[in-house]
Amino acid sequence: MGTSVFLCLFVILLTGGSPAGCAGDSGSASHSTAGTAGKLVLLNNITKAEAFISSAEVAVVGFFQPFNSLQNMVRHAPRIMSMVSLTGNSICVTRIVDNDRRDLDMNNKDVDAEKITRFIRMNELRLVTEYNPVTAIGVMQSSLQLHLLLITDKMSPKHPERMRRYRAAAELFKGKILFILVDSNLNSNERIVSFFKLKKSQLPALAIFHAPDEEQDVLTLDEVSVERVQDFCNRFLQRMQKKEDEPEEKALNEEL
Repeated sequence: MGTSVFLCLFVILLTGGSPAGCAGDSGSASHSTAGTAGKLVLLNNITKAEAFISSAEVAVVGFFQPFNSLQNMVRHAPRIMSMVSLTGNSICVTRIVDNDRRDLDMNNKDVDAEKITRFIRMNELRLVTEYNPVTAIGVMQSSLQLHLLLITDKMSPKHPERMRRYRAAAELFKGKILFILVDSNLNSNERIVSFFKLKKSQLPALAIFHAPDEEQDVLTLDEVSVERVQDFCNRFLQRMQKKEDEPEEKALNEEL
């Protein structure tokens, strides 16, 4: 990688794949579809690169060229240009859930395959992100400060349908609320269940949490439905908006 005379991009659509080498010479390119997610793809066409990144829920993009060469190639592609570091050697994780990007400087000699993998796993927030010790770091660093947790048993035969509905609801609040899945079977998640004062007999349940002031609410469910998730989120958003409006109204009344 980096020997090509043109821009080299590799993109992983993260569905369980991990970083690997980019094969192929400077005269060849391969392109990915949904069916080839997880494979490295060499792109030498800016239009296709932009389309690829825009259509991916999570994309990992590696830039490996001298910066001047990169700048020359992408000066008419603002979204790509904004991702290029000053050094021109970096890995960027882009995600649609909060319209955010995280960068890893590849000029650091301490960066190895393990650190790249951890960087990706830590930052690959999705429409629904499963909570674990690694993704917890990315969750805390997200620009979205309102988190909705579905606390449920992943081993339940109802889990696939619950997730389908939960994900459908997540689409409605993209850019507003970070949707998280918490597997109640994991011992490491017991503290989350107890934090929201829930018992396993009350699950599945939704728990919404506003990080800055730790405002929260809980809803136990017989079943997950798009409508119930949507209503629960909207009621909490309205409550937060009312809370924000009250100091302004009080200040205005005092001025009058």
